Amino acid sequence: MRARHSTKVRTKNPLPLHATKKAIRALGVAESFRPSAKKSTLAGVVVRTDLIVDGFVFGEATVGGDDATRSVLRMFRKLRRADVNLLMLSGCIISRYNIIDLDELARLSGLPVVCLTYNESKGIEGAIRRHFKHPEERLESYRKLGRRTSILLHTGYKAFVRNARISDTDAKRVLDAFTLQGGVPEPVRLAKLVARSGSTLR
Repeated sequence: MRARHSTKVRTKNPLPLHATKKAIRALGVAESFRPSAKKSTLAGVVVRTDLIVDGFVFGEATVGGDDATRSVLRMFRKLRRADVNLLMLSGCIISRYNIIDLDELARLSGLPVVCLTYNESKGIEGAIRRHFKHPEERLESYRKLGRRTSILLHTGYKAFVRNARISDTDAKRVLDAFTLQGGVPEPVRLAKLVARSGSTLR
């Protein structure tokens, strides 16, 4: 695995994202893969806060690999969109423990990153140890993610959030702005649908 960048850029130095601005665009990223697949399908969908979809992109990540951070970054750069304000991820541990480094992704993309999950968890260190003969570096990457913050969305649903370069307060405002109903913001919900469709074509 590649060495991880050690400089922390999390919420202490948030980017100047105006969470109440009407024209915010988020790139939602989600994955899908079949149990026997060596690669997962990643899909990214650009959605405005008025819930207009105005872009999409595909990518892939290695199942059980260590390329998830680079894969998401490659998708963002492939779009060539200077008007995207935020990256919104459906999980940062994807493709069977392929871990996205949120701080590195925020640093290299220049954008705030919000990562969402929806279930209570006591952690996955035990699972990582069981799946890998030499788990130390992957465990270090997992621990670097830090604890999740529980956020109650305006719809009454709860999300568990990790973020980089954006405060918890602004993360909630952005998530509320993009959540039409239920607990899944539109950029992520649509990205999941597109990823599932894309994975059937492999």
